Amino acid sequence: MALLEMLAGPIIIMFMTHHYPSRPRQTYCFVAVLTLALGVASDRALAADRIHAERSPSELLRVPSDGPGDLTLSQTLDRIDRQNLSEIGTINLVGEFLETSSSEFELAEETAEPFVPARQLRDVRSTDWAFEALQSLIERYDCLAGYPDRTYRGDRAMTRYEFAAALNACLESMSRFLAIADFVTQEDFNTLQTLQEQFQAELAALGNEVDALETRAIGLESNQFSMTTKFNGISIIGSQWRTSNRGDRAPRDGRKDTDDPGTNANLINLNYLIFNTQLTPRSRLFWSFIQINGSGSPQLTNDGRTSYDFFELPTLVIGDLNYRVLLSDNLAAFVGTEGVRAIETFRGPNRVESAAFGPISFFAQRNPILNIGFGRGGVGFDWQFAKKASLQAVYSTNILGFFPNSFGGRGHNTAGVQLALTPTEMVDLTLYYINDYSPNGSLFSFVGDEQLTATNPNTGQSQPLQTHAIGGTLTWQVAPKITLGGWAGYTSSSIPGQSGRVTTTNYMAFLNILDLWGEGNLAGFYIGQPPKITSSTLPVGNNIPDFLNTGLGRSGGQPGTTIHLEAFYRWQITPNIAITPGAMFIVNPGHTPDSDPFAVGVLRTTFSF
Repeated sequence: MALLEMLAGPIIIMFMTHHYPSRPRQTYCFVAVLTLALGVASDRALAADRIHAERSPSELLRVPSDGPGDLTLSQTLDRIDRQNLSEIGTINLVGEFLETSSSEFELAEETAEPFVPARQLRDVRSTDWAFEALQSLIERYDCLAGYPDRTYRGDRAMTRYEFAAALNACLESMSRFLAIADFVTQEDFNTLQTLQEQFQAELAALGNEVDALETRAIGLESNQFSMTTKFNGISIIGSQWRTSNRGDRAPRDGRKDTDDPGTNANLINLNYLIFNTQLTPRSRLFWSFIQINGSGSPQLTNDGRTSYDFFELPTLVIGDLNYRVLLSDNLAAFVGTEGVRAIETFRGPNRVESAAFGPISFFAQRNPILNIGFGRGGVGFDWQFAKKASLQAVYSTNILGFFPNSFGGRGHNTAGVQLALTPTEMVDLTLYYINDYSPNGSLFSFVGDEQLTATNPNTGQSQPLQTHAIGGTLTWQVAPKITLGGWAGYTSSSIPGQSGRVTTTNYMAFLNILDLWGEGNLAGFYIGQPPKITSSTLPVGNNIPDFLNTGLGRSGGQPGTTIHLEAFYRWQITPNIAITPGAMFIVNPGHTPDSDPFAVGVLRTTFSF
């Protein structure tokens, strides 16, 4: 009987270890299988030949079940695997169970102290379905131990590594038994050899059967797919106010003649509902709805615009509707009628860029030339052509029409390309070019000098512009939580078919500090110049700077330079709630030296779900 109890253990356990890869198993099921292997009843052992003749290989291996009837070994492991799919993230595979249990095995062997009886384990009850098996392994074979806190955690999952650690301890225990001359005789060894030979064919057949099933399972797992849609959303509630100020408005003659009409505190609520539908393993449909209640208007200039202040949209409208597909492992393409533009296509090196969680101003989000056109529908691609280099390109349209000017300029169309580089682990660099055609002379960039041709008082219209813009953004992670960065941009525009040009520049420098005074928090300090007309030599009547000065629209640039200063602190209260107080200070608003500076206070609360 002693021989037969030790016979099935090595055969069954070695079979499991070889034929089942490192997938989690429930610990109690391991106990049951191991006990079955080591503790075969004598009457079943003596009838081994009859079982071998009457049952199929898969029926030879059975383990206790927590439901009615018995399960074959393959059925039980299948059940365990399916259960573990819902337990991912709750199992510490090697760091907790394996290291602790293996060290305990070693400690028990070195000190020769008795193992804790199964009844003394705090989380093991005599009514547990595997209690007798666990008790047998601990007290009869002296080869398993609980955790230091006197628990066994039998409902946890185990991996092949953990299985091997426990198995090793039990095999060492068996080796000690085999070393006892009086316990094992030569006849027992001969019987062991005979039975191993008798079961060789069945074990080989069972191994082939399991291998075939596992191959089929792997094929099904790799090919299975079901279309799913994931939903999440963001809701921003922002309160903002400006200090009283007076501006030198048209005509700009050095006198502060106009009060800022919008200094009272007001609320803006932006709601963004996002749907991501996975159509195939390599393609998805991205669609969203957006609603905006409230705005920062009226205001003398756009220099104090907050990050979430676009324009009022009192009802839900489609914000994104585009199809994205992975053409190869390194090339993605997308096409859609909404949400296809540079700011969604180009990779941004300022990793805190976000209207909801990043800087509080619109200007501090990114280089304004990337906003140019603010396209809706279009097409683009993202190509990772090297390990640390990628290329993005996009064509988008704000007003449906044709890109070439020869078709009469019936649309606002934008094309852009960006080269993104990571020369070192701490440095990110992007270089970009934008080509834009605007039918009314507005770059549609939301900040600074975005309208570049003056409105004709007789027709109420402004001339179209063809714009070429270049820029670059650089970020440097000087410490694990500290990033320095900045950008610069330049545009050159002309009226198609006419002489003259209008040029603008902008720049920004910033400092971001992550996890300041708490995990998930963010502090930011930004200083820069919003887009400014530095020179305008368009035909008389079209030049903005002189039009604001005299109404004649002669050549010239802006008389002053606006400076934007910003500081904010994002407090991440919970993973889903963030509060961001901050302030902006604007010097020479509207690039007008005789206008009062003003400050903007912001309290932004962001809910994500």
